[in-house]
Amino acid sequence: MKFLAACFLAILSMTVPVLADGAPPPRLPMAEGDKTPVTVPETKSFGRQEEFVLPSGNIGCIYTPEGGTEVYQPADGGPELSCDRVEPRYVRATLSRKGDATLLNEVGDQSCCSASPVLDYGQTWAAGPFSCLSTRTGLSCERNDGHSFFLSRKRLAAN
Repeated sequence: MKFLAACFLAILSMTVPVLADGAPPPRLPMAEGDKTPVTVPETKSFGRQEEFVLPSGNIGCIYTPEGGTEVYQPADGGPELSCDRVEPRYVRATLSRKGDATLLNEVGDQSCCSASPVLDYGQTWAAGPFSCLSTRTGLSCERNDGHSFFLSRKRLAAN
């Protein structure tokens, strides 16, 4: 008997949809002619960050799409490309939606670099308004309006 009751409750729970945040779905009007407005909560869809690292493991990048992610939203709403160089000194280069690329020498959240995916030398990566070229001499990244940065062990540049 307990088994049947448990099965009944399991089947019943599967018929009541639940939103991702655990809240039940909004109620629809119960009777025809009911003038109560139906409110549907607004949901924001977030993008996914993309990462890549150069074969040397010294430079790694994170792309955040427009609107950000569930845990990170760029100050201007995005999109944003941020690349970190580890050696000889930790530096972060960033391209935002508009304006010049920036170089940040004091990085409080040093987190470079993931192990994959690797952007092999000679390959190009592109997303949103950004594109990057990986070469043996460094990484050059550009926004579609010409603002760019270059990172290597020997040289840093941003405009």
